Amino acid sequence: MGKKCKKVECPKCMPGWLAAFGDLMSLLLCFFVLLLSMSTMDAKKVSEAMGSLAGALSVLEGGTKTEVSRERNQQATPIQSEDETAQKLKTLKATLIEINEMTKSADNSETQLEEAENGFIIRLPASLLFKRDSARIESDDAILFLKRIALIIDKLPKTIRVNVIGHTDDTYRKLGERYPSNWALSTARAISVVQELIKNKIEPKILTACGKAEYDPIASNLTPEGKEKNRRVELYFFSLEKDQDSKAQKSILDAKG
Repeated sequence: MGKKCKKVECPKCMPGWLAAFGDLMSLLLCFFVLLLSMSTMDAKKVSEAMGSLAGALSVLEGGTKTEVSRERNQQATPIQSEDETAQKLKTLKATLIEINEMTKSADNSETQLEEAENGFIIRLPASLLFKRDSARIESDDAILFLKRIALIIDKLPKTIRVNVIGHTDDTYRKLGERYPSNWALSTARAISVVQELIKNKIEPKILTACGKAEYDPIASNLTPEGKEKNRRVELYFFSLEKDQDSKAQKSILDAKG
């Protein structure tokens, strides 16, 4: 009777689930390596884009302000949008919110953005821009804010025009004062805002300035709060396209007559 052969012990293999897991990790690694090889990262452009956004909206830690650079804004990577004008309006709203936080005062006056016929209006309280009975812009916050507005105006469609309108309350002014009437004061304030925008390289031909004195109030002049609301400067943004269409229709009607 022959001798029995000893059983040969097979080496233990890895579990089936571990092999499948290893294959999955290898495939994922290859997938991400391919993604990385097809993408291009330009650190300089990313840095410029972030710097442009921070400069335009002054989004810095601790409320720190920064000088707004038109050149840096132009060099930033352009972001495509379905409605560029709507995107600019969102930027304006964000800027106004920030300005209101920076310039909160006891009278609770604040900038406002409202829709208007064929455009929109930015309402600036006179206390943000000027000292009492003055038409000279001296506030750093006001100058910085107008710089941001100028950057946005520069990016709007070429058919957009800006009418700067000064308003006052019904306070009586003496003839011997520097501004002998509310007409003079409101118009001088509008001109000061226009000049500040021109300093920031906005084309003068798209700007107009006018004063309405106390004759277009938005609140009652019987209370100090109402007077404060009426002392304001408005930037009316409107498009020429609608006006051109209406003129064309009028000329057609005239031809038929």
